[in-house]
Amino acid sequence: MLVGSVSASTKLFSHLWQTVLPSYLANTLLLAFWVVLLALFFGVLSASIITQTNIVFKQYLRWLLLLPLSMPAYLVAYLYTDLFDYAGPVQRILRSWFDWQTPNDYWFFDIRTLPGAALMLALVLFPYVYMLTRGALEHQDQNLFRASRLLGLTAKQSFFSVALPLARPAIAVSASLVLMETLADFATVQYFSVNTLTTAIYDTWLGYGDLAAANTLASILVLIILFVVLAEQRSRSGVTHQSARPSLKRELIQLSVGQQLLASLFCWSLVVSGFLLPIVLLIIMAVQYSDITQLSALILTGMNSLKISFFAATTAVFIALLLGLYQRLHTDKYRKIPLQVSGFGYAVPGTVLAMAMLSTLGPLDHWLNRAGELLGFSAPGLILSGSLFAIVFALVVRFSAIANGTITSGITQIPQSLDYAPASLGVNLLGSITKVHLPILTPTILMAWLLVFVEAMKELPAVLLLRPFNFETLSSQIYQLISNEMLEQGALGAILIVLFGLLPIVLLNKNKERV
Repeated sequence: MLVGSVSASTKLFSHLWQTVLPSYLANTLLLAFWVVLLALFFGVLSASIITQTNIVFKQYLRWLLLLPLSMPAYLVAYLYTDLFDYAGPVQRILRSWFDWQTPNDYWFFDIRTLPGAALMLALVLFPYVYMLTRGALEHQDQNLFRASRLLGLTAKQSFFSVALPLARPAIAVSASLVLMETLADFATVQYFSVNTLTTAIYDTWLGYGDLAAANTLASILVLIILFVVLAEQRSRSGVTHQSARPSLKRELIQLSVGQQLLASLFCWSLVVSGFLLPIVLLIIMAVQYSDITQLSALILTGMNSLKISFFAATTAVFIALLLGLYQRLHTDKYRKIPLQVSGFGYAVPGTVLAMAMLSTLGPLDHWLNRAGELLGFSAPGLILSGSLFAIVFALVVRFSAIANGTITSGITQIPQSLDYAPASLGVNLLGSITKVHLPILTPTILMAWLLVFVEAMKELPAVLLLRPFNFETLSSQIYQLISNEMLEQGALGAILIVLFGLLPIVLLNKNKERV
């Protein structure tokens, strides 16, 4: 991709820079700023309420606040647009109540704006912040808080002076995840007509037909993401807080009746607006508009989604296992590099990744065809760039970091003594892996597979650009219906994506309850 950007059409790129590119870049930065700010506000505040206070129904809110993570942002964007636009039920009810006749009779906010897109993205991305911040706050050494109380600080002062600074690395990681997901978003910003670098790449490639200029724009986006990743890693370098024998027994802040009401209203509003209301609207659409024809189409596209997600998850987990066990069981000083390199793809947006795939696999396909003709064989066609191989390859590159992180976390929980015990009994390395490590890692492998599977089911930009002719997945089909203002016909497929997205959340919650 970087090589392709060097050969970009200077005339087209210069034209873009003189006309729309500065505004696209400004929109990208503004969108990223507002999404991260809102996600931090929603996530840090909700995590603080759940971990530090005696809020009622805490045991339910603790996992309900994770549910918005299962909702694709473009679905939420469409549903709220349908709910709040001029022809939607909210404005119709208001006009009937107050006898308003035309839009000039009243003012109503326009959700299809940059702030509206930022809010939609923040509603489904804040669980990243909530989950990591909650984990950091729950595992802090409470002896530090007792020491701060002995020094005269109140519970609230101890929280702001001790707890939040200690949770800063987790907050920084979650903010970088939210930022990368925002920069990678395509469907939401396009539906809201918010032009960003992601939409500019798409339009330059498919609208102008200039792959080189699109590569240049993609390179700019990658450089921004690289800067974010490096800044986040630098902010966490050398930060360690936990003592050798931490005390996890905490004293909760006791809320008054008014504070309980405000805290509950805040947390429940996030659950309702981020998950419950959208899923109810989808169910209503499915009941009203679904028929046998749609069900048969859903089965076909659903099988396509299951197929590519299965292959992508299986491949990603297999590679993560190989690299994770290599890092654990070998003494090579460079053993960590393969695992780190394989996780870089998560920072690359799906649109950029699709371009890189086509820029690489397309010429390779042509070379194979020419080689086949020279050897007297019929041309095999686009067996790499025009088949499911390209989609699965892109999904594996995109989500390997998720499998790597989950598998590595599971491997670190295995005591080092189990690495050497089988050898003392005469068991070779392969026997040790199959009889000791893999059985212990089975729950971790399942979780890693499920996480990658769900992310692959929801991925849209890479699938949209790399899918073969006459091949649709649930995500691409729903996107096409949303673009044509016909989501009602794909409501069942949208519900299916959400249900698959709930699986890892339910599994994570069960694992937490066992701990």
